[in-house]
Amino acid sequence: MYFGESTPKLGFGLMRLPKEPSGKIDMEQTKKMVDLFMEAGMTYFDTAYVYDNGASEQAAKAALVERYPRESYTLATKLCVWKDAQDEQAARQQFYTSLERTGAGYFDYYLLHALQAGNYKKYEEYRIWDFVKEQKEKGLIKHWGFSFHATPEILDEILTKHPDAEFVQLQLNYADWEHPEVAARANYEVARKHGKSIVVMEPVKGGLLANPPKPVREILDKANQNASYASWAIRYAASLDGILTVLSGMSNLEQMKDNLSYMQAFSPLDKQEQEVIQSVQEAMNNIKSIPCTACRYCMAGCPQQIPIPEIFAARNKQLVWEQLEKGKEAYDKAVADAGKASECMECGRCEKVCPQQIKVIEHLKECKTAFEG
Repeated sequence: MYFGESTPKLGFGLMRLPKEPSGKIDMEQTKKMVDLFMEAGMTYFDTAYVYDNGASEQAAKAALVERYPRESYTLATKLCVWKDAQDEQAARQQFYTSLERTGAGYFDYYLLHALQAGNYKKYEEYRIWDFVKEQKEKGLIKHWGFSFHATPEILDEILTKHPDAEFVQLQLNYADWEHPEVAARANYEVARKHGKSIVVMEPVKGGLLANPPKPVREILDKANQNASYASWAIRYAASLDGILTVLSGMSNLEQMKDNLSYMQAFSPLDKQEQEVIQSVQEAMNNIKSIPCTACRYCMAGCPQQIPIPEIFAARNKQLVWEQLEKGKEAYDKAVADAGKASECMECGRCEKVCPQQIKVIEHLKECKTAFEG
């Protein structure tokens, strides 16, 4: 037994909720998605103070908290020191703001958000570790942990210093398992060495594995034409040992229905399916791409307001799917009212907050050459 073993293995990530043409969250569709999720016996909902500038937490209140008994679901949210946290008091205020936005009364899971090389010591400086423990003692937090985007060495350092953290949220997917910068396998092994349960984020790599490159699609189609590409990715993550739940940032009813079709009665990948994934990993290793998941953290501090995720998505159309013209069209559209790749000042702010550890400046230079000549 491990902490969270009985928790349903599909979690509803509220980071990429459906949007109306105006850009606001489509609350009617979101409510229908919540209803399907709850009817299927799922319970884990995940949001954060920073998601959609607070709209995600507000959506959790309207679609979930105000419509279901508090004991029927679990809610996770997060505190981050790199947004609206100019000092210790401002950082701690995020917790109370999240309580107000969600109306949840307490949080079942509370996380220190996106610890990485450039910020993890700030959580120590602001005494956030002590703060969350105090809130647990008050009953305002049931369980606490942190989400992580850095090296195995830093993860080992943090877990050694804070052995009472109950779980870790890690980016785990078959594409990043041996990725030298994401270090998914190595981070997973460190967390398990410390006996920590794991919440999986980005199992579909920001949606990229729901529509993988052609060589991958061919392998998966041959193995099982009836299984969605996303199902392979989510079941892969959920099949690992020590998993509390696997978050899926679902953006429409169709994605919800597909995920529930194989996760409501989840069965781990069998030996033959594991071999299929190994073949897929070998195929992906031969494809060059920019590993951007469009989390948009890079955009908050960009002085030139360069639409980095959109530019990288345009470049990946060329690199992965060989869509040269569509890539150029996507680039032109992305920079029509924003900064171009050539306008990068190389200040490095984007690289400091990138969860994928992408060499953004280097890739923007590549995109400048590809799209601007």
